[in-house]
Amino acid sequence: MKKILALLLALTMALALAACGTTPAPAEEEGKTDETNNGEAVTLRVGASPTPHAEILKQVVEPLKEQGITLEIVEYGDYVVPNTAVEEGEDDANYFQHTPYMESHNAKNGTHLVAVAELHYEPMGIYAGKCDSLEALPDGATIAIPNDPTNEGRALLLLESQGLITLKDSTNLESTPNDIADNPKNLKFSEMEAAMLPQTVEDVDLSVINSNYALEGGFDPTKDALAIETSDTTPYPNVLCVKEGNENNEAIQALIKALKTDEVRSFIEETYKGAVVPLF
Repeated sequence: MKKILALLLALTMALALAACGTTPAPAEEEGKTDETNNGEAVTLRVGASPTPHAEILKQVVEPLKEQGITLEIVEYGDYVVPNTAVEEGEDDANYFQHTPYMESHNAKNGTHLVAVAELHYEPMGIYAGKCDSLEALPDGATIAIPNDPTNEGRALLLLESQGLITLKDSTNLESTPNDIADNPKNLKFSEMEAAMLPQTVEDVDLSVINSNYALEGGFDPTKDALAIETSDTTPYPNVLCVKEGNENNEAIQALIKALKTDEVRSFIEETYKGAVVPLF
């Protein structure tokens, strides 16, 4: 009887030790670097133009990962889909547009986009095509400009600043060729998607191109542009944008903080050399 009791006691102790050994310590488990303090993994999906926006976002992937946030950068080649993706909840935020464009998009499409951070400014420039200087621009020349409302108006304002045209209202950021009051050279305007402008410069006399697309097209805006915007207080800041109601999302706020650092500012200044100007 004593032998049986001893055997049962030994088996009980062995089972208890085995059970204790099957539970790993949480601190030793792999994959914890991708979790937040409350133990939940966070993925932040942000739409961006390839240059410079996605390149800038890539600078904060590792800093955010250390905070338990996985930054997923989705690159878009146009100005419409990234706003649709945020409005419909497919993306958490986007970084590709300036404030007037976002406001115009909201007004025309009934979307609910809001800017949560002003990050940089891209001077728009005039680039040579068949004509290699503003002074040599012939009568009846064709100038290619973006066809979206705010960037079209912006291009016309830049042409006005060079004395090529006069607008009816220079405070109207959404002017079109129909709003030109004086056109002494009888200039013609080819309105096209902004992304197409760098690819068609040789087909027209001049092109007015947003710097992000100029950079993607291999241009150096500070060297290649015949004329370029200059402004210390620009109405065209490029912004991080979210859907209304998500402004205080913790991951969004962490992204803003990560972007507004000395390291990111230095990256912008050293990489783009004036073609992209940090606003923080």
